[in-house]
Amino acid sequence: MKSVLITGVSSGIGFATAQSFLTNGYRVFGSVRSEADAQKVSGQLGEHFQALIFDITDEMAVQKAKRSLETALNGEGLACLVNNAGVSINGPLAYVDLDKVDFQIKVNVIGLLRVTQIFLPLLGFNTAHAPGKIINISSGSGRVTRPFMGPYSASKHAVEAISDGLRRELMDFGIDVVIIEPGPIRSEIWTKARETENEYRGTPYEKIYDNMNKAVDGMEGIAIPAKEVGDLIVKALEKKSPKTRYLIAPKRWLFWLAINVFPDRFLDKMFKKQTDKLNQ
Repeated sequence: MKSVLITGVSSGIGFATAQSFLTNGYRVFGSVRSEADAQKVSGQLGEHFQALIFDITDEMAVQKAKRSLETALNGEGLACLVNNAGVSINGPLAYVDLDKVDFQIKVNVIGLLRVTQIFLPLLGFNTAHAPGKIINISSGSGRVTRPFMGPYSASKHAVEAISDGLRRELMDFGIDVVIIEPGPIRSEIWTKARETENEYRGTPYEKIYDNMNKAVDGMEGIAIPAKEVGDLIVKALEKKSPKTRYLIAPKRWLFWLAINVFPDRFLDKMFKKQTDKLNQ
């Protein structure tokens, strides 16, 4: 039975991906940040799932998890590392709290690279293990930046660059790196977004943020099930020669055009029309 490691499996894409791998006969190790989450997820996912408790920003905790994983693998390696754990922090770049931006970079970028470096030997990097794959969860926002999504997009742009660098540096070891770029996904993130207080009262963006729930409702209305992303990740692992990037989103053709065809000034005007509606 092949084994995979997925970070951030307590909900959303991580949980759905764990389910997809288990359904396809894999042994799944998944990171959570608390004992309570470990017990909850283990009960939901069954006997071929094992929780590892660590925060990807905590070097010592990740190293400890690696030792636990090595014991559980009993001399075997990993078929895949799925770097999924991350946070979404947004806001107008003129006012967004820089401590929050710093935290997001520490999680989405440095945390991803930390986990990759620590678990690389189990993927066949400079060891006798068979080469595995690294699958990094980026975002459509890693290619196109919407207004007020700049902090999140910046972190995902970095994931794109790191993934390209890793793929090219690990070719000699047979380790492939694949990027998954989801658009809006059905999850509790939309409920949390609606409950967020307007932090930008007294700024030029006050009215936009008072009306932001309209945008949230629209995005949630077109969001796709996390299971579709999980199934795609399994396919990307099992494909002998996968693409370097997979965009999965509602109206994928429109996302593709925005990324590859539309000029920047066209996108500027399109996004301005959207924000003007929120500013009425």
